[in-house]
Amino acid sequence: MDPSTGAAARWVATGAAVLTTPEPRGVALLDAVAVMDRLRSPGGCPWDAEQTHRSLMPYLIEETYELYQALEDSDTGALREELGDVLLQVLFHARVAQETSEGFDIDAVATGLVAKLVTRHPHVFAGSEKVRTAAEQEIRWEQLKRTEKRRESSVDGVALTQPAVALAAKLVSRVTKAALPADLLPGADGGADGGIGASLFALSAAAKLAGADPEAALRYVARRFADDVRAAERSARAAGLDPKALTPQQWREHWPA
Repeated sequence: MDPSTGAAARWVATGAAVLTTPEPRGVALLDAVAVMDRLRSPGGCPWDAEQTHRSLMPYLIEETYELYQALEDSDTGALREELGDVLLQVLFHARVAQETSEGFDIDAVATGLVAKLVTRHPHVFAGSEKVRTAAEQEIRWEQLKRTEKRRESSVDGVALTQPAVALAAKLVSRVTKAALPADLLPGADGGADGGIGASLFALSAAAKLAGADPEAALRYVARRFADDVRAAERSARAAGLDPKALTPQQWREHWPA
């Protein structure tokens, strides 16, 4: 009932309280779904309408990396924007699937996610077991995942398209839980048999076994190096030099201390 019209307005005029119910969190997602429906429908956007799963793949990777950078930079504004861009990719792919023989939509995606979270948190939703620490939950999560997916190998389900350092770390994490001896890992012999690839795998494995994230560690060093390069170029430019034509000695003179 609209409190600004009719009998409701008269009650309000006499001092009656207006009770409101706040909208539940997530209701704006319905607007996002509606916008995607409009873009893909006849009379919508020609570019959006012609996209496929395959044509959208580069955007998913790009938006994911931009979200990752926003997290690295602790940039709250960018984080909010990039989360929206990644959400767009989810809505896009779900809409494409809805229109094809794949036969599922965004509701099926959400339903599957809810079922997964409930199933893998029996200590929260069923009260059938107790989990005291995050480490215990991680182990239980993997156990439930293996049961659900009926995996035959400890490395089944590892995304082989992820960056190589992250891939190596993930494989090491999986086989370590399966009690694979460390001497069977690539590069365990010093890389004599596998060349530089085995040596790089061994470095990733050593970092992972030590409790570090080799992908994050390498990204930190790479980004710091990029910052140092820019700082040296700014210093050289301020000294009247062309940053694109520096000699090795000039690089050293302007390199950050």
